[in-house]
Order: sequence, then structure tokens, then C-alpha cells
Amino acid sequence: MTLRLSGVGVLVTRPRGQSAGLMRRLVEAGARPFSFPALAIFPVTTTELRAIFADLDGFDLAIFVSPTAVEQGLAALGRTWPAAVAAAGIGAGTAQALFRAGVARVIAPPTGADSEHLLALPDLQHMTGKRVLIVRGEGGRELIAEALAARGAEIKHAVCYRRGRPDADPAPLHAALATGELQAVTILSSETLDHLLVLAGPSGRNALLALPLFAPHPRVAAHARSLGFVEAIATGPGEDGLLAGLVEYFAHD
Repeated sequence: MTLRLSGVGVLVTRPRGQSAGLMRRLVEAGARPFSFPALAIFPVTTTELRAIFADLDGFDLAIFVSPTAVEQGLAALGRTWPAAVAAAGIGAGTAQALFRAGVARVIAPPTGADSEHLLALPDLQHMTGKRVLIVRGEGGRELIAEALAARGAEIKHAVCYRRGRPDADPAPLHAALATGELQAVTILSSETLDHLLVLAGPSGRNALLALPLFAPHPRVAAHARSLGFVEAIATGPGEDGLLAGLVEYFAHD
């Protein structure tokens, strides 16, 4: 598919350190990306986290729930990933982040980017006696931990970051909305969307709700509809899914 997004203004809400790739691909597709990060990532370093990573060689598998978990987890680890410990990524983007970081053995679902697809992998079916480390931020779904514990695994969590609302000036966003510069919103998580609407304020919220929203997971799109978005489109997973969904929506003859 040839990417055709000529002149489409696309709101990108990922944290600044994570948005460069998507911004570049949107520009290459002819779009006009507008960056307004609505999620902030704060590293977490605790005595418990240091103790868990000191025991990393004793685990059979480490599961990373997102590219952010890879970035923050490996930064907290502070050493080369042990070759004897397999790593798993919840989707292709997380797997790619692990490969780029030099992790050689990576397990990831061939399609999908959520807990359900990861848990369906053959490597995760027989877990009796296995020690599994889940690298993640504060909060989040417990499905992976609960399912693997039910399959006999011993579960530990390495909580290495927390998510929060950034201290952002909404004036540039208000200006872009008022002048009609934006024709689409991209959102990767329900939490990011909640922060975006708070930061936008009442007038910005109403303008955002009138735009089509694109999210790479049905759960996030459903959350957007519950908040009042008239059009909330669930695309395929990751950046590839977002781009394909945008192209399909804005395709011109």
C-alpha cells in the first residue's frame, strides 16, 4: 500500500522520546504531524527493584510489557542482558526494542500486541517450575501474571517506571485546533487519552471529540467512544497499524 496522507494534520500524543519514529513516518507519508505529548514517563528505582535485577540470572524468562519497559528496565539493570535468560515482548514493537538493545533470545507473538496474543504462544503454555519476571510500570493489567501463575510459574514484578500527566502548556494545541490544523488524533493507551482531555480543557476537549481518533487496540478505541468520540477507529497493532488505518481513512482517488 502506498502511503497517501498528503496534508493531513495528525496529532501525536506519545512521550517525546518515543515519538520520533512515528513522526518521521508520518512526514514520509505526506502528513503534517503535530506533537503534543500527553503522557510522561518517570523512572522508578527502589531497593526491591535492585534486588530483583541482581537475581536476574535466576529467572527462566523476562516479559517486557512495552517498549517503555525495555528502555526503563534495561536502564535500571545497568549491565548487559544475560544470554541465558530468554526475553519476551508483548508485541512487535517491544520485540524490536529488545533486539535493538542487544537481547538475542526474544519471544513475541507474530500478530497482535496484547497480553492475550502473548499468552497464546506455545513457549508459554507449560510453565510449571519456571521463574518469570514481568518488567513493567506501576499499575496495569494483571492478566499475564495471573495466567502464568495458573500454569505453574513463579512470578515476580520489576516495576521500573510510572506513568503520569505531563506539565504541558495546552496553548499550542488550542491554536492548532482553532485554526483547523488537525484532522486526526492518534492514541496508544487509554491513560494517554484521559490525560490529553484533561490537558486540553473544556474547549479543547470539545474540538478533539469532533475529530476521528485512531488507536491500535480495540480496548482503547472503545474507551474513546465511551468518552464521547464520535469516530474511534481500532487499527492494526503498533505504528504499522496506525499508519495503515490513517491511510485507509484518508485515501483519495
